[in-house]
Amino acid sequence: MDTRTQLAAELFGTVGRFRRQVKRTAGPAIDTGLPESHAELLRLIGRQPGISVRQAADELGLAANTASTLVSRLSADGLLMRTVDPDDRRVGRLQLTESAQRLADESRAARRAALNAALDRLDADQLDRLAGGLEVLTEVTRLLREENS
Repeated sequence: MDTRTQLAAELFGTVGRFRRQVKRTAGPAIDTGLPESHAELLRLIGRQPGISVRQAADELGLAANTASTLVSRLSADGLLMRTVDPDDRRVGRLQLTESAQRLADESRAARRAALNAALDRLDADQLDRLAGGLEVLTEVTRLLREENS
């Protein structure tokens, strides 16, 4: 196995384990019982209330019709509200319902607390290396998105 192939495999494994462990450590989250695509959309809207359907689709790398289908489902489930943008009636703005927003906020706080507790145990050199690695991961993400555009 060449270096790039091995690195790709390790990256997939590490990122997957990281995400799962943060979820486990933080306890029940907004995605309890929901498919990951639904939970991902809810988390995004929780962080960016008022985001448009198109912006959400772009951010999550979804086709616009897929995002619209998810929005319809989550609205029907009482987790999401879709309103018309007052400046452009063709644009739908998204916001979590009060109960879903509360759950999203609690989930985000638990995840951040769990992650901060782990980061507190790293030394300055490890934190610097992590920050550098995140810059590279951000660039890889940008390159992947660019290829799909």
